[in-house]
Amino acid sequence: MTTRAGDHPGASFRGFHRWLKFNLVGALGVAVQLAVLLAFKSGFHLNYLLATALAVETAVVHNFLWHERYTWADRVHPSWQKSLPRLLRFNLAAGGVSIAGNLALMKLMVGLGHMNYLIANAIAIASCSLLNFMVSEEWIFEAEVTNVQGKLAAPPE
Repeated sequence: MTTRAGDHPGASFRGFHRWLKFNLVGALGVAVQLAVLLAFKSGFHLNYLLATALAVETAVVHNFLWHERYTWADRVHPSWQKSLPRLLRFNLAAGGVSIAGNLALMKLMVGLGHMNYLIANAIAIASCSLLNFMVSEEWIFEAEVTNVQGKLAAPPE
């Protein structure tokens, strides 16, 4: 018999608790992203779209490290062998959503709407958050399957 973490009573509370952790990490990531954006745009005078892409990627890596060790710490066991493929999935999925969403929304709000780039970026971040949580919860940090003895088992086919 195999079970997944979360397949028991109290799973909805655990999901809500995880959502809160995700948002705490996300808030730290927002601070990282906005600081990097400010540095690249105002300090290094990069184009706002290039500065946005670099800031998002910095925040994606920051958030992955925290999510693996804090948000989904009950599901995953960090190791180079498992963490590197997970980082690549996170970067492709959550990073892809964040970069594409942020760039599209920034182009719309800043490029066409002439909104302040920091305010526009905060709106873009919030807009991509829910989709990133769902992708992370169901695919990136899915529960590792364990057998009745509590040992890792092969994933179900």
